Amino acid sequence: MSTIQIRTAIPGPKSKALMERRVAAVPRGPFHALPVFAASAEGAVIEDVDGNRFLDFAGGIGCLNMGHRAPGVLAAVRSQMEKFLHVCFSMTPYESYIAVAEKLNALAPGKFAKKTFLANSGAEAVENAIKIARAYTKRPAVIAFEDAFHGRTYMSMALTSKTHPYKAGFEPFPGEIYRIPYAYCYRCSYGMKYPSCGTACASQLENAFKKVVAAETVAAVIAEPVLGEGGFVAPPREFFTMIQEICRKNGILFIADEVQSGIGRTGKTFAIEHYGVEPDIITTAKSLGGGLPLAAVTGRAEVMDAPGLGGIGGTFGGNPAACAAALATLEILEKEGLLARSTAIGKRFEERARGWQKKWALVGDVRGLGAMCAIELVRDAETREPGEAEMKEVAQYCTEHGVITITAGTFGNVLRILVPLVVTDAQLDEGLDVIEQALAGVAERSRTALSHA
Repeated sequence: MSTIQIRTAIPGPKSKALMERRVAAVPRGPFHALPVFAASAEGAVIEDVDGNRFLDFAGGIGCLNMGHRAPGVLAAVRSQMEKFLHVCFSMTPYESYIAVAEKLNALAPGKFAKKTFLANSGAEAVENAIKIARAYTKRPAVIAFEDAFHGRTYMSMALTSKTHPYKAGFEPFPGEIYRIPYAYCYRCSYGMKYPSCGTACASQLENAFKKVVAAETVAAVIAEPVLGEGGFVAPPREFFTMIQEICRKNGILFIADEVQSGIGRTGKTFAIEHYGVEPDIITTAKSLGGGLPLAAVTGRAEVMDAPGLGGIGGTFGGNPAACAAALATLEILEKEGLLARSTAIGKRFEERARGWQKKWALVGDVRGLGAMCAIELVRDAETREPGEAEMKEVAQYCTEHGVITITAGTFGNVLRILVPLVVTDAQLDEGLDVIEQALAGVAERSRTALSHA
């Protein structure tokens, strides 16, 4: 039986009425990927206020690896609600904060002592990671990568690469932020091909020390193990090995931003585990809270202890209910086989997507790690001109036919998969069928237009 049920036009009348209220009451800044309002959700399914039922392939932008309303998470939150909701860890500490820290310290790669600080959001985790790195190294500069996304607060915005809509009009940004190309093999900044390139992009870090910023002034290099908003780009395995070696040689900390790629998304608890690298600091958020806002900064104990007493903190960071949800989430990840499920989802997607790539030149690249996977659309297979308009058509079709999708990429031409890991095979196939139909329609229209031209 089909999971998807579309009962009205999209958006339906109740969603339209709510959108009118939204326009009147809420600033235009917050963007909506689709114009429907949620009424309920379960597992990998969302029902809107008009009774339309959608398969959720966006997962609240990667916040629901364990699914909507995971029973274990709900039970843990309900239990905590019967005790207390807020006392502030800075005022009256509580055990669950410590338990989350202990769990993340144990799970994070690296056979060394670690400590964890809890915050509210991914951007806040990134901000604190930079503060801690600067406090430890006594250096000001930070190197980030092209196509990176690290958040929307001022420091994280400075680290973020994409200008529109994230940075334009909000200048000036904090200083001492420098940028080098990422290992984006499909669109290599140096016009080279892997593996004959020798992963030259990683060695550019040392060139940056000569041309852009002196190594002895750099506190940290921060990178997403798999680009998130930048288009789900997974670099060659040796890329991060080379980056970390250069960092260590120069006394620079390596920060892995796992806000989107962490907590099982790629088939490992942390995506950086695929590369055999042990970061000095790891940031997590999104799925860590199982649907509640929670973020973490986990790192080497001596690094994390660098800020003085009161130097890091926050009123709501490590909220008790969110901590309870996180402990339940990490238990589900381990006991319900979701790491293996993530890998299986990725393989199932890749099999379908490789077929699309062979069939339609529109699908330029298929990539990712585990269930953090994507396709990149192009207008021309040879020139690789980004297919932004084509991606908008695909996303629109999916919305109208019951699949919630989310795009990505500097050029807006990447369809990323963030479906909850609890999705069934039948649901996954049903959603992929809709995406395939969307691609077929767009490919046919493009072929017809080319023929007419």
